[in-house]
Amino acid sequence: MSNSHNPDTEPLSRMQILIAMAVTAIILVGIAKTWLYFGDFQLRPVTIAIEDLGIGIALGLGLTGLSAIVYAVWAIYRESADFYLDMVLKPLAVPDMFWLGLLPGLSEELLFRGVMLPAIGLDPIGIVLSSICFGVLHMTNMQQWPYAIWATVVGILLAFTMVETGNLFIPIVAHVTTNFISGLSWKFQHSAHR
Repeated sequence: MSNSHNPDTEPLSRMQILIAMAVTAIILVGIAKTWLYFGDFQLRPVTIAIEDLGIGIALGLGLTGLSAIVYAVWAIYRESADFYLDMVLKPLAVPDMFWLGLLPGLSEELLFRGVMLPAIGLDPIGIVLSSICFGVLHMTNMQQWPYAIWATVVGILLAFTMVETGNLFIPIVAHVTTNFISGLSWKFQHSAHR
């Protein structure tokens, strides 16, 4: 499932990836703010506390470990993830992993767990529907369905955490941690093989 399997896909440059991440983050924040403006619900609170930082980091490390297991045992997911990550991470430099963690971690959590989840409902239906939308966001084409399924599972875990703790800060930290550590790990593993 590499770019050689899809000759129509031109590799993106580092600057194009960084701009795409920034534009996507701005669009997601814009959607969240518009939804908040017209909606009849509150943005989930972001309460910054040391213990919540620790919980978020632990959750992020747990998700990273779980992702590594899924990557190791599910071949079709591994192909899907490698295609997506090769497209996104290959052009990036190691310091760019900071932006890879921060921009999607903040904007996606704001929209999916901070706004969409309470708009749909802080219940199992809201958790599942907002997580499916989160998964679909990660599907660049129909062959990416395994990656979208995994993103949906991650979304369910992050949404459940948000509902249980009532604090959006925890899934934000978990998401940033997962993206940063997974991205850095993938980058080092695959640069060693090339």
